[in-house]
Amino acid sequence: MSLLSVRELSVAFGGREVVRDLSFDLDRGETLAIVGESGSGKSVSALSCLRLLPAAGSNPKGRILLDGVPVLEAPEAELMRLRGGVAGMVFQEPMTSLNPLHTIGRQVAEAITLHRPLSGQALRARVIECLKRAGIPNAEERLGAYPHQLSGGQRQRVMIAAALANDPKLLIADEPTTALDVTIQAQILALLARLKRELGMALLLITHDLSIVRRHADRVLVMKDGEAVEQGPVAQVFASPAHPYTRMLLETEPRGRPAPVPPDAPVLAEVRNLKVHFPVRRGVLRRVVGHIKAVDGVDLSIREGETLGLVGESGSGKTTIGLALLRLEGSTGTIRFQGRDIQGLSRRELRPLRSAMQIVFQDPYGSLSPRMSVGEIVAEGLEVHRREVSAAERAALVAAALREVGLDPDMAARYPHEFSGGQRQRIAIARALVLKPRLLVLDEPTSALDVSVQAQVVDLLRGLQEKHRLAYLFISHDLRVVRAMAHRILVLKDGRALEEGDAETVTGNPSHPYTRALMRAAFELAEEPA
Repeated sequence: MSLLSVRELSVAFGGREVVRDLSFDLDRGETLAIVGESGSGKSVSALSCLRLLPAAGSNPKGRILLDGVPVLEAPEAELMRLRGGVAGMVFQEPMTSLNPLHTIGRQVAEAITLHRPLSGQALRARVIECLKRAGIPNAEERLGAYPHQLSGGQRQRVMIAAALANDPKLLIADEPTTALDVTIQAQILALLARLKRELGMALLLITHDLSIVRRHADRVLVMKDGEAVEQGPVAQVFASPAHPYTRMLLETEPRGRPAPVPPDAPVLAEVRNLKVHFPVRRGVLRRVVGHIKAVDGVDLSIREGETLGLVGESGSGKTTIGLALLRLEGSTGTIRFQGRDIQGLSRRELRPLRSAMQIVFQDPYGSLSPRMSVGEIVAEGLEVHRREVSAAERAALVAAALREVGLDPDMAARYPHEFSGGQRQRIAIARALVLKPRLLVLDEPTSALDVSVQAQVVDLLRGLQEKHRLAYLFISHDLRVVRAMAHRILVLKDGRALEEGDAETVTGNPSHPYTRALMRAAFELAEEPA
């Protein structure tokens, strides 16, 4: 009998069906990956397996057997035993899943004591054992740490430690690497694979990253609009996908190269010996006792029509460099834009240049005001920088900007929550484009998007660049997207530049050991067969 058996599962919220007639099995020691775009029903299906959906809003039907127990009919006491005892769960965002008010030691201990009568030194020893098993360095010293004091990868390891504290037979991992750097992704996936072997457990992996599926799963289930459109062994599905939607997912990874930069293209922006040091203050008088060197002596230049990709792990200084280049973060060193030194300019002197230097942020929902219509959002910059433009002319410019990013101008009266993630990112790009900028800082503009939408946004950005000869500073930890977008790549670590060169050379034949590790994690491991 399968460890987990799902038959004709349907889930509705407020009368709207989001999962329909889903059936699959998961055997002991096996990895099943459920893939699909946002809204396909992946996470809802996984949460249903432990009956974790809100009872007031959901209406699951069908049959779910977990270790022989009918989950949908199980009493609360039996559900408590199943949750953590038989099946553990690792969520996508550990910062929101971990309690910020409790230490990590206490949170792992809580997961243990719900199922085992341990206390005192025995409990402490078990917590340390779980943290060590999950790869937390100096576990004894980290028991008193709070989630905000850990890196993203360490927080995810704490979640894994808590989920596996009682040696469950099944681990459900819902997008466990989405928010992590490529090297940390590789470490977490390797950790899950090792623990799966050591504990002999089954793994239900929810992801939209097909390279992870290819590498780590035995079987794959493809979902679209709440239904399973295809499932089978990974090698078979990837080699000869039967459903058009599966073929689309496999074919829409960002590919191609940007249009070449003309040899005579002038340098639009450059920085020399850029430094951003944040003071560390301590004591009652808050005296400065040191500095965090977020950026420490970086040089870069971007030509008209060129994309410079900034890559590196979290904390390497990528976003800080982008903000400093736009004079949105204090810095020292030389910053030149369109041949003019802008480092010493006042806010008033900078204002005429602001329309030529724009930024598109990572989270398109968080960067768009929910209280403003799309038309108002896109027009806001015009009201600040182009006050001479009449209301009619402003509406025409907004419509043209929306049309240019592939949106219907009739959508201008709608609000951000009425759009998908990809559409919201297009709105953010339109907001920047309406001012006719020369330089765009793109800060992780595709990281929150599905792979098919990523490809669409990459194609859009490349087309706009070729049409308007835009310069891009493209910040990302997704090296596959960077390879498709960038002409040149600058590799950062701890605020310093380690390597720079054309994109083909840096991705295909890197010279620095750190760059080689990044590229191996992004390409070689991802492209090995399952």
